[in-house]
Amino acid sequence: MSQYRILLGRSRGTVMALGLGMLSLAACKNETTPAEQTPAVVPAAEGAAAEAKPAADAPGAAAAADEATACTEYADKICKAAGDSAEACTATRTVSTILPPKACVAAVAEVQYSIDKLGDMRKPCVDLVDKLCKDLGEDTKTCAMVRSRTGQFPVAQCQSMMGDYDKVIGELRAMEARNKPLAAEMVTKQQGTDAPSFGPADAKVTIVEYSDFQCPYCSKAAETAHKIKEKYGDKVRFVFRQFPLSFHQNAMPAAQAALAAAEQGKFWEMHDKMFANQNALGREDLEKYAQEIGLDMSKFKAALDNSTFKEKVDSDQKLGESVGVQGTPSMFIGAERIENPIDFDAVSAQIDAALAKAGE
Repeated sequence: MSQYRILLGRSRGTVMALGLGMLSLAACKNETTPAEQTPAVVPAAEGAAAEAKPAADAPGAAAAADEATACTEYADKICKAAGDSAEACTATRTVSTILPPKACVAAVAEVQYSIDKLGDMRKPCVDLVDKLCKDLGEDTKTCAMVRSRTGQFPVAQCQSMMGDYDKVIGELRAMEARNKPLAAEMVTKQQGTDAPSFGPADAKVTIVEYSDFQCPYCSKAAETAHKIKEKYGDKVRFVFRQFPLSFHQNAMPAAQAALAAAEQGKFWEMHDKMFANQNALGREDLEKYAQEIGLDMSKFKAALDNSTFKEKVDSDQKLGESVGVQGTPSMFIGAERIENPIDFDAVSAQIDAALAKAGE
């Protein structure tokens, strides 16, 4: 599986060391001179109340205010430079919770040094991105994906990927080939009426999903499908195709159960039941759900016993493979692949663009 599809476990040792080192360096500069410890002098004319409370603009008061927020401010500045999802951000926020406030005040004053050091540390990842995008093409979708996601990788992972560059670029080139728009005949074929769907047949925009009822990410994509139906109504048609993965023991029986329910006009009810109970998809469970949604149980059991819909499931899988589906969930809008089917906001943006293009 591509490094860009799953992030490996991260080691924060290097970044944690940087954070501690930087704040320790700042702490060495935080020694207070006797003169700095002298209380603010308040004129006698201001009265007893003034003598009991330092002036608001006195240096000591300003320093106290800074100390109250300095650790958060330092971490915020680092996270802004590194990115909220970067290991450097997470490590810095952790370190900042145990540093003395005065150390953080000094660290804020020297924060540019930390940011520059982070840039130096991230250079292997910058070099990796530049090399990959040069070979892929700067204007490709895969290059854009590489630029957006590599910032989440630990430096050690970037170094490892550079050491295995031929394999990485090969995977990404294959990904880019899969991301190219589908041929018109393939679009028509996968949008056919031989699969469960919602929305009108003449909708200007059609979405096709390939899914596995045992896949946890597919349950998130199911939420996306419901939101699409709620937001777009009859403006969009949504087609659901089966793509049970071989390492999911119950995925194939569940796919057949879904189609058996579809035969009785209750695909989406079964769809919802199974995604809501992904850890319970054995034969008894499937029969329980079928009974709960009101299926004719003799027909349903016969369909499972005789593997009535296995051929149809196999046909969906072959169709998915022919359009480059390698995992689930996979979604298409027209000829275009949806990069992240579980992110409704991203999917919605693509739907809006497709509707606008279609004149809706």
